Amino acid sequence: MALSIQESESESSRIMSKQNNESVSLVEKDENEIANRETVGRSQRQIIIKRFVKHKAAMGSLFTLIFIVIFVFSATGLRLGPKNGGLSIPGWWKYSITDIDPEGAIAASCNGGVTGCPTLDLAPAFMDDDGIRFGDHPFGTDIIGTDYFALVMRGAQQSITVMLIVGLLGVTIGTTIGAIAGYFGGMVDAVLMRLTDMFLVTPTIIIGSLIGFRYGNFGVVPLAILLGFFAWMGLARFVRTEFLTLREREFVDAARVAGASDRRIIFKHILPNAIGVIIVAGTLLLSGAILAETALSYLGFGVRPPDVSLGLLISQYQDTFSISPWLFWWPGALIVSIALCVNFIGDGLRDAFDPRQRRHVSAKDRIKAAEHKGSRG
Repeated sequence: MALSIQESESESSRIMSKQNNESVSLVEKDENEIANRETVGRSQRQIIIKRFVKHKAAMGSLFTLIFIVIFVFSATGLRLGPKNGGLSIPGWWKYSITDIDPEGAIAASCNGGVTGCPTLDLAPAFMDDDGIRFGDHPFGTDIIGTDYFALVMRGAQQSITVMLIVGLLGVTIGTTIGAIAGYFGGMVDAVLMRLTDMFLVTPTIIIGSLIGFRYGNFGVVPLAILLGFFAWMGLARFVRTEFLTLREREFVDAARVAGASDRRIIFKHILPNAIGVIIVAGTLLLSGAILAETALSYLGFGVRPPDVSLGLLISQYQDTFSISPWLFWWPGALIVSIALCVNFIGDGLRDAFDPRQRRHVSAKDRIKAAEHKGSRG
């Protein structure tokens, strides 16, 4: 009798568990169906853009990065070409990196008699008698009275320039080598990958230090170009792996049968299908580039005085951190902000391009799915 009751309870539990699983599966199916309705009738580009726009962290980082770039390059102006001549676009900030204001540094003294304190005040009037104000030297000054806001803006310009040039060259070289190795395979693949391995096993900091020591005094653009020639290895391996998979697809065989050349198959058929991997890896390369430039300049092998970069500013004023910590805060905050923005953008692009990522189902979709299940029940 007791055994019969236990079997009955066990059977009832199995039936209830099966019903719950079926209910959960049905709700998940409804959620996916409702989420998939947004992609009906859209092109692949429109789907990718929509997925990226729905990624809040990526969109916030994109707007933040655009604001930083515009703010930095418009503050102290932009010069294209040689110093004596070329195109010069003036900025809206009144000081340059060569202007010295010792009186302003003395006037902006703070607790303990430290001079050159930041004049930026974001506290409202009810919290502070001065209220919100920008002041003559919002980021403070260094020990001789040079405006630190101008120095940080100029340093950010140089660091962003290095980031963009290194990223562009790294993506171009890495994509080309990875595409050729992955498509042709065989001896071509073996030679190119052994070349890539040879560069990979050499520590990047050593290569960068040698380049910076020899060519750092030539300016930021030659330095960035030379660094870009040693920044493509990781991306090349990603692209090669993608090409090894895509070259076996039916559309590639159809292109070969139609008489398409290898060049056309690589650039017109396979490369557009690998663009997601390239873009995502390229964004990671950008964040790595600005951190590498910061490290080299901090060690004294990057941008050289009288020019500045964010890493060089941290290196030059590290001894004053205990008495003037703002000389470390501002360049450090910009480096972290730019690197985080680029990484979040890359994360959003990865989710947008990769259809294998788990589809995001919003709370609104879940409510609709529950209502849809209730109406059918």
